[in-house]
Amino acid sequence: MSQSPEHQGAGPSSSEETPADARTRLITAAIEAFAAKGFHGTTTRDIAAAAGMSPAAVYVHHRSKEELLYLISRRGHESTLRLVREAAASRDDPAERLVAVVRTFVAHHARGHTSARIVNYELSALSPEHQRDIADLRRSTHDEMHRLVQAGVDAGVFDTPAPRMTTLALLSLQIDLARWYRDEGEWTPDEIADHYCELALRMVGAR
Repeated sequence: MSQSPEHQGAGPSSSEETPADARTRLITAAIEAFAAKGFHGTTTRDIAAAAGMSPAAVYVHHRSKEELLYLISRRGHESTLRLVREAAASRDDPAERLVAVVRTFVAHHARGHTSARIVNYELSALSPEHQRDIADLRRSTHDEMHRLVQAGVDAGVFDTPAPRMTTLALLSLQIDLARWYRDEGEWTPDEIADHYCELALRMVGAR
């Protein structure tokens, strides 16, 4: 997923661009702006400039800066939940399912680390209503992971005395990747995914 903001004149002309195109450009620009300055340090003028639009355009397409953050966060959490569910359904063996989920989660967060940092670390800036909505999505992702770990314990494939705590540790490990990963870093997303899969199997006590 490209994280680069679009520049003035780089996209379609105003006569060709649809409202959906403009909203997407603003969301992409907001991701870059929030990543660079944080939510509270970013102004709507910053977002508009990164999108190659006038400041007024932000309010034509989005009600507020907070709404942009919510849309970014919701899209990110929905994407993660969908990927986790698909990966979990792709295997029958609990250990293979865990590896599939961790590999998918880690690679996804590494390749989209700019957006993932915003999605996971700017939640306090959301309105109470939007925080509840995102919390529901996060709970669903947690529940998917917990069912996977518990199924492995029940089948005698995993040996962990605290499946729920282990689930939280697994999720924290994967989510925090977005905080430190950089494209120019030492390891590729696939290398990190390989290592994290090994760590995950050790954490659940895979036999």
